[in-house]
Amino acid sequence: MSREARDGDWLREKVESAEASSLALLGSEQFLYAAAGGDPIPEALLVAAAASEHAARETFRQWTEDEGDDDARAAFESVVEQETGHRSRVVSELDGWSPESGPPGPMHAYLRARDATVERIAGGMVGRPLVTLRTHERLVSFFTARGDDRRAGLFRDLRAETAAALDDGISLLETRCASDSAWETARLVATYTVRLAGDDTADTLRGL
Repeated sequence: MSREARDGDWLREKVESAEASSLALLGSEQFLYAAAGGDPIPEALLVAAAASEHAARETFRQWTEDEGDDDARAAFESVVEQETGHRSRVVSELDGWSPESGPPGPMHAYLRARDATVERIAGGMVGRPLVTLRTHERLVSFFTARGDDRRAGLFRDLRAETAAALDDGISLLETRCASDSAWETARLVATYTVRLAGDDTADTLRGL
């Protein structure tokens, strides 16, 4: 039997295959109910989106403070800038908003506990973007169905920028995963990141 080649394409395929049900839930209409905490109305979904962008910004901001890999730290700083912009663009659609104090959700709590560079990249720049691509896609569909082309366009743009961050994360891993064990670590962390997001959504739906 030939040895399975491990690279960025292998990683993404493994994560998406392992967590297909989680990603399907995150891209479904049910996600809208979970994000809104009930009936999906535009304001509630925009508040949830702003909170999500803020949580991501804070995760990467914390990582920049102690990341020892110069290139990874530069990438994290770029994501902080991106997520700050994402938050501002979503908040501009709201009549006043400020982030709530308190602990992050399960996915970001897990990510913030990562201190190894490969784990941070795999979770924050592969697993997390795979989640966000699905949720942004669902928000695009929601606003398109309402005839709200401006907001649909907003989330379409955010989704494209998130896809670019995912590509950056995969490129970083391809220069840092020099062994099968490193790729396996990346796979496990990215997969668990997606699973946490899916489980959190499922748990929220059960509580509605």
